[in-house]
Amino acid sequence: MDNARFSSCLTCGTRHYDMGLTKQYLRYVASAVFGLIGSQKGNIVFVTLRGEKGRYVAVPACEHVFIWDLRKGEKILILQGLKQEVTCLCPSPDGLHLAVGYEDGSIRIFSLLSGEGNVTFNGHKAAITSLKYDQLGGRLASGSKDTDTIVWDVINESGLYRLKGHKDAVTQALFLREKNLLVTSGKDTLVKWWDLDTQHCFKTMVGHRTEVWGLVLVSEEKRLITGSSDSELRAWDIAYLQEMDDLEEPEPKKSRGSPPGIQDTPEPRDGTPETDETPEDRILTCRKAGSIMREGRDRVVNLAVDRTGRILACHGTDSVLEVFCILSKAEVQKKMDKKMKKARKKAKLNSSKGEEEDLEVSVEMTLQDEIQRVTNIKTSAKIKSFDLIHSPQGELKAVFLLQNNLVESYSLSPSAPAPQAVRASRITIGGHRSDVRTLSFSSDNIAILSAAAESVKIWNRATLQCIRTMTCEYALCSFFVPGDRQVVVGTKTGKLQLYDLASGNLLETVDAHDGALWSLSLSPDQRGFVTGGADKSVKFWDFELVKDENSTQKRLSVKQTRTLQLDEDVLCVSYSPNQKLLAVSLLDCTVKIFYVDTLKFFLSLYGHKLPVICMDISYDGTLIATGSADRNVKIWGLDFGDCHKSLFAHDDSVMYLQFVPKSHLFFTAGKDHKIKQWDADKFEHIQTLEGHHQEIWCLAVSPSGDYVVSSSHDKSLRLWERTREPLILEEEREMQREAEYEESVAKEDQPVVPGETQGDNYFTGKKTIETVKAAERIMEAVELYREETAKMKEHKAICKAAGKEVPLPINPILMAYGNISPSAYVLEIFKGIKSSELEESLLVLPFSYVPDVLKLFNEFIQLGSDIELLCRCLFFLLRIHFGQITSNQMLVPVIEKLKETTISKVSQVRDVIGFNMAGLEYLKRECEAKSEVMFFADATSHLEEKKRKRKKREKLILTYT
Repeated sequence: MDNARFSSCLTCGTRHYDMGLTKQYLRYVASAVFGLIGSQKGNIVFVTLRGEKGRYVAVPACEHVFIWDLRKGEKILILQGLKQEVTCLCPSPDGLHLAVGYEDGSIRIFSLLSGEGNVTFNGHKAAITSLKYDQLGGRLASGSKDTDTIVWDVINESGLYRLKGHKDAVTQALFLREKNLLVTSGKDTLVKWWDLDTQHCFKTMVGHRTEVWGLVLVSEEKRLITGSSDSELRAWDIAYLQEMDDLEEPEPKKSRGSPPGIQDTPEPRDGTPETDETPEDRILTCRKAGSIMREGRDRVVNLAVDRTGRILACHGTDSVLEVFCILSKAEVQKKMDKKMKKARKKAKLNSSKGEEEDLEVSVEMTLQDEIQRVTNIKTSAKIKSFDLIHSPQGELKAVFLLQNNLVESYSLSPSAPAPQAVRASRITIGGHRSDVRTLSFSSDNIAILSAAAESVKIWNRATLQCIRTMTCEYALCSFFVPGDRQVVVGTKTGKLQLYDLASGNLLETVDAHDGALWSLSLSPDQRGFVTGGADKSVKFWDFELVKDENSTQKRLSVKQTRTLQLDEDVLCVSYSPNQKLLAVSLLDCTVKIFYVDTLKFFLSLYGHKLPVICMDISYDGTLIATGSADRNVKIWGLDFGDCHKSLFAHDDSVMYLQFVPKSHLFFTAGKDHKIKQWDADKFEHIQTLEGHHQEIWCLAVSPSGDYVVSSSHDKSLRLWERTREPLILEEEREMQREAEYEESVAKEDQPVVPGETQGDNYFTGKKTIETVKAAERIMEAVELYREETAKMKEHKAICKAAGKEVPLPINPILMAYGNISPSAYVLEIFKGIKSSELEESLLVLPFSYVPDVLKLFNEFIQLGSDIELLCRCLFFLLRIHFGQITSNQMLVPVIEKLKETTISKVSQVRDVIGFNMAGLEYLKRECEAKSEVMFFADATSHLEEKKRKRKKREKLILTYT
C-alpha cells in the first residue's frame, strides 16, 4: 500500500490504514549504552594500543568491552558484544588481540586494531571464569563454571582438548613457559597439574581446606603461590624431576613403609596430605614452602603477578591491595649476609667469654626473606579486579575496577625506601557511583536527567556525553521545570532539591515530607506540581519567583499551597491531562482518585494483591494503567473505575510504567531485566526490549515518543530509539518462537560418540544452532551432488540414444558459485564452515551421508586441494564412525585409496613446509650476520642456563667428595 492510505501521523507510534482493519506498530531498537564505566562481573586488563603500554585499559561493560584512555579519561574503542554479559578478559602476549569470555560459555577473540571479533569458540555450558594465553599466544586455556578446562588452538581457530577433573568451577588456569604443562585451581579446593602431551592430570594438590581462588607462578616457575578463603597465601616449591636427574641428585631416603618409587610427603599442620602421590613416574614434585600472612581476613578475590614476575599483589573483598616483592637470588643472599652479620654481633655480645674466636652462628632462611611486603594501596571503594604493569623506568602501575562504577590507577616505585602509592588518574564522569533511580527527558527531547544516591547528571542525548554533574542526596524522583533551565529532585529524606542547569548550583532545598518522597507529578498547566511521600500525605506546590540574595535578578522557587492527608503511605501520584483528577497509589494496594479542585474522593481502584509501584494516565484521560509488585499490570477506565484488563506483565515486580505521548501504547519495566511495550486498546503485548542484565529501576519516554531511556542495577543507562520499520505482531511472535527453538537446540543433549556415555563429551565443541545449520548445509550439498550426478548419467544416456549432444540444464545454485561442478560445490561448503564449528557439524551429520563424503574426499585429496582441511575432516569422521566404516564392505576400497593418497599428499605438504622453514632459517642467519645482532634474546638465556647447570654440577661434586 502507498503512504496515502495511512490516516494518522507517525509520531503516535501507530499507523492506521483507511480500511480500519489493520493496526501497525513501529519497532523500537537499542541505540546505545552509556553511564557505564565498567561492570562488575569481568576483570580489568591493560592493553597495548598504538604501541603504548600502560595507557589504555579494557573493561567489561555488560555485553560490550570498553577501551579507556587513562590519561585523557576518554572511551576510545567499543568492542561490540552480542547479548551475553562479559565475565573474563585476557590480552594476547603480542598485544594485538583480546580474548573475551561470556556468561553463556562462549569466547570471542577481538582484534584491537580493527575492533572486530572474527573468532568465536563455543565449548562451555556455563560462564567463563578464567582465560590465559600461553607464552607465544598460539594456545588459549579457558576455565568455566561447568568445571571443565578447554585448550583452544587460536591460529587454527579450533579446540584442541577438554580437560575434565575439577568438581566445581575452575578459578584459574596457567600455562608453564618451558614445559608443556598446565596448572588449574578450582572452588573444589584442588590444584591440578595437567600434562598437555597426554592430556591427563598427573598430580592433584589437596593441601587447601577451602576454595582456591587464585594462583601464580614465580621465581622462574620454581614456586607456586595460591590464595584461598583464609588469610594465608600458601607457597609451594616445585622441583622438576628431569632437572633433578640432570643434576644427579642422590635419591632421598625412603621410609620403611613406603613402596618403591614413592617419597615420604610431609604432612601439614592441619593433618591433610599436601599432594596425592601416585606410584606412576611423575614429572614434578610439589612441597609446601610456607605461608605469607595477608592483612585481610576475608577470602582472596584476585591474585596476580606482573609480567616480570617480581611484583605479587592480591586483594580481598575490601578496598586494600596488598603488594609484595619477590626478591632475586642476589638480593636474598645480601639479606641473609646482613642477618648473619647481625646474629654474629649479637652472639658475640651475649658471649660471656671475651675471646675473639669465631662463634658458630646459624641463620635460617624463611619465606618472608624471599617474599617481602612492599606496601598497601588503599582505593576509594571496594576492589572488583585489578591489573599490574611495570614501566621501563621501574615504576609499577596498578589499575583498579571498583565496585561503584569507577576506574582508578595508581603508580608506585617498589625500589624506594618507603614506597607510597600515588593516584595517577581516575575515570568518574562517565557514570554514577550507585544505581540510577530516576530518569527524565527535557521538553525538547535533547537532554536526559539521571539521578542516583550521590549525584544528578545531565546527558546530551545525541552525543551521550555528560554535560553537567551536581551533587545531591539519595534521589527517588525528578522532572525538568518548564523551560528546561531548572530541575526538581525528590529525595529519600523527604526533601525537594531545586537545581539551576546553567550554573550547576543547588538553588534551594525544601523539607517537603517527613519520610521518603516517592513521587512527583508536574501539573498539566505547568504552574506547579504535586508530591507524595511516606508520611501519608500528598502536597501541592506552585512555582514562584523570589528575590535572590546573591543577585539582583529573581530566581525560581516553590511554595506549598495545599495538603491532602491520607491513611496509608503514598507510593505514586499522577495528574490527569485535563488537571481535573489526581490518582494516588497507596500502600494498601489500592489507587484512589480525587478531584483536584475540591480534593474530594472520586474512585477507588482495587484488585492488585501487592502495592501499586507505578502508574500513568493516557493523553486523553480515558485510561489509567497501574503496575504492581504482584507482577501484573491492570488497565482501568477513568470514567467509572472499571478494570478493562489485567495483564501478567513480568516475571518479577513491575517497577515503572509510562504511556507513549499521544497514543494508548505504554512501556513497562520489571525486575526480570525486561522492558515491554503494550497496547492498552487491544490488550496485546507488542514488543520486548532485552538488553539489561539486572533489575530495571526506571525508564522515561521522550515527549516526542521517539526515544526511551532506562536504568538498571547493572549500572548502565540504555537508549532505545523508534525506527520507521513496521512491526507486525504475527511476525514478532514467529521470531520469538524461532529464538526459543534456537535456545532449546543449544540446551538439548549433546550428540554421543559410539563408545562414550552421555555427558562424557571430550570434544571441545558444543552443539549450537550454527553447528546444526552447518550440518544441514553439508547434507544439502551432498544431496545436490547426488541429484546432479544422477542427472549427468541420465543426460549421457539421452545423448547416446539421440546420437547427438543435447544441452544439459545447469543448476542455478552451481551457476551462482561460478558454474562449478557438484563435487567442487561440496568442497566450497566445507571451506565455508567456521574452523571452530567444523568438528561439531560433522558430529551432527548422519552416517548415511558419510560414504559419499569419503568418496569425495578421496577425489579432492588426489587433486591436492585443501589437504589440511580435508585430512582434519577425514580423521574426525574415521574416529567417530570407526565401527560402521570398518564393517561396511563397500567402503573398504575407498579407505584403501584414501590411505595411499593421504600419506603421499601429506608427505608432499610436509616437505613444502620443511623447505619453507629451512629457507626462513637461512634468511634469518643472513640477516643476523649482516646486523650482528641476535633476533631472539632466548639464545643468550639458553647459554646462561647451561652455565648455571654446570656450576650446580660442580658444587654437587665438591659437596659429595
